[in-house]
Amino acid sequence: MIEWFTLAQIAVAVVAGLLCIVLGFAGRAPNDLTMGATALVEVLLIVQLVVAIAAPAFGNTATGSVPEFYTYLVSAMILPIAGGFWALVDRTRWSTVVLGVVCLAIAVMLYRMEQIWTVQLG
Repeated sequence: MIEWFTLAQIAVAVVAGLLCIVLGFAGRAPNDLTMGATALVEVLLIVQLVVAIAAPAFGNTATGSVPEFYTYLVSAMILPIAGGFWALVDRTRWSTVVLGVVCLAIAVMLYRMEQIWTVQLG
């Protein structure tokens, strides 16, 4: 993992999550803005997958459990797809809130993935 990229991903996921939650509580149904923000989080996760696959070839290896890292990454990649599907099926304000919760959950998962990749105590 590249630290600055991970921090940027976390920032984007938090902003997208807060945006979706605020709009959801304001009564807005899912729209291009909320779906686009969630899609951006997904695209960044796909880039993170490519980076994680390539990083060991360049000497950036994980210090923690590699299977645990990839379990987090694949799970995080599934969340926006599931949330987006929910938002397309249930066009209420609550599905917009769900998109926000999905993005915030991904931010937490990215933080944990960074810990697994870089910070291991003996």
